[in-house]
Amino acid sequence: MKRVMCIPNYSEGRDEAKINKIVECFKNVENVKLVDFQPDKDHNRLVVEVIGEPDSVIKAVLKSVEVAKDIIDMTAHEGAHPRMGAVDVVPFVPVTEVTTEDCVEYANIVGKAIGEMGIPVYLYEDAATTPNRKNLAKVRKGQYEGFFEKIKEEEWKPDFGPQEMNAKSGATAVAARFHLVAFNVNLNTNNEEIASAIAKKVRHIGGGLRFVKAIGLPLEEKNQVQVSMNLVNFEKTAVYQALEMVKSEAKRYGVTVANTELIGMIPLQALIDSAMYYMQVEKLDQEQVIETLLIEE
Repeated sequence: MKRVMCIPNYSEGRDEAKINKIVECFKNVENVKLVDFQPDKDHNRLVVEVIGEPDSVIKAVLKSVEVAKDIIDMTAHEGAHPRMGAVDVVPFVPVTEVTTEDCVEYANIVGKAIGEMGIPVYLYEDAATTPNRKNLAKVRKGQYEGFFEKIKEEEWKPDFGPQEMNAKSGATAVAARFHLVAFNVNLNTNNEEIASAIAKKVRHIGGGLRFVKAIGLPLEEKNQVQVSMNLVNFEKTAVYQALEMVKSEAKRYGVTVANTELIGMIPLQALIDSAMYYMQVEKLDQEQVIETLLIEE
């Protein structure tokens, strides 16, 4: 059976009623499994993960977009996480019997449909139509507030939808991409400048790890700060490498790691790689994990 994963992110992480309306679009849907949903009050963001048959997933995602554009008003939105739209990003990831090329096709189908709702759409990562749109951070630079002028530039004409910012719903980015690990490191300090400085050292564009994107964010409820990271290729930059570099940089400021967060799902191999490093195991295969044998049976 063809299976694709989709991880739409919505700019609402505080209003429980609105969160439930969005998540409801993915419940009890034939050939769609709601794997997880995680609202975050500090980020004011909802991350949903679903896996299923491509056509069914696409329909459920578009239904959620219709709901989100009606109940989320970006003119009143504020939160720690970068964002440019009510439905901020919609990435598709291949799972079984689905290729990256297939995901590019799904991204175009969804992007076109969202554009027809009057929302500007940008394709990024493997679905990007130009090299300068491959990196989400570059696409989203300026965020919601800055897009009212940015969208008027010919370079930033949307791939779908109007070349005019939708004041209520903002703009949406849709992608086909490799498995991304969203991994956050929370620090024992409330100094946001320290988190930002560490993030700058860790991320690729700052001279850090090749496949890491990172920003420093405040966690007001915890009175801490966070180095929020996206590991866009865990096979080439492992989770443990990112964590160890954050720890190393934190020592410069006399700061320690309070804990870490995994947002959404993670491939088993990414966990095994980190287990091998911290346990100093010379070799560890997936077949040595009991649960993987039970799944195969």
